Amino acid sequence: MPEVPDILRRICEQRRRRVAAGDAGASPARRLPAGAPGRRFLDAISERRGGAVIAEIKMGSPKLGDLRGRFDPVARAVTYADAGAACLSVVVEPDHFHGGYDLLAECAAASGLPAVAKDFVVSDVQLAWARDAGACAVLLIAALYDAAELHRLAGLARGLGLVPLIETHDDADFEKLRPMAHDDGEEGSSDWELVGINNRDLRTFDVDLERSADRVGRLPSAAFKVAESGIHTGADVARLQRAGFDAFLIGERLVLSGDPAAALSELLGTPALREMSR
Repeated sequence: MPEVPDILRRICEQRRRRVAAGDAGASPARRLPAGAPGRRFLDAISERRGGAVIAEIKMGSPKLGDLRGRFDPVARAVTYADAGAACLSVVVEPDHFHGGYDLLAECAAASGLPAVAKDFVVSDVQLAWARDAGACAVLLIAALYDAAELHRLAGLARGLGLVPLIETHDDADFEKLRPMAHDDGEEGSSDWELVGINNRDLRTFDVDLERSADRVGRLPSAAFKVAESGIHTGADVARLQRAGFDAFLIGERLVLSGDPAAALSELLGTPALREMSR
């Protein structure tokens, strides 16, 4: 693993211990309808390209603390679907974010939205856990891997029918997206499907939307481009749309909202499709 910020290192070390013990945090046994699940995720973004919201379910974070009991995650996922979200993001890491693959399975099944499993992937088995829980996509944080390992994990995800969402933060991460040379001297594929830029600095955890806007041109031209973190208003979405992003992964604004349907409506700039049940 390359040099990574301390907080990521601590999370990954704990994740590695859990995964080595075979602890998925649940016993995922449900799957969404057969087919190519990764294609469902990409199609959902394509249909709303430039205005696609990937709405997040997370039950806590090092910043927000423990959110369990504050809201019903399954009901919220359904609200997201009814209010116009294109896709769902579910944070499944259990120790720092209080998630699990069972949470993903329940939220994806109830909402019908194609879901990305947000985990800190330290083992191939986590990709299978994501697939078995009904995920259509899986997050791969580029900062955690060297280029060869990132390409390898992305290939494994595709082999399981999942689309890899590659999260980048800085120039070193962009370099990892270059085609890899095979032993025969031929270059490998650079056809990344889904690449994001996180507005949150991994070292300070400060958020700056210009982090994405200034760097979107560094992403592979053929990939759907996702802006992540720190998106709180419709003006933020519009700013990032103009910069060239296709989709917006939004967590804190929606998770903390007392009226997530209205919040999503404001982010999308359109009326909510259904009033939130009272």
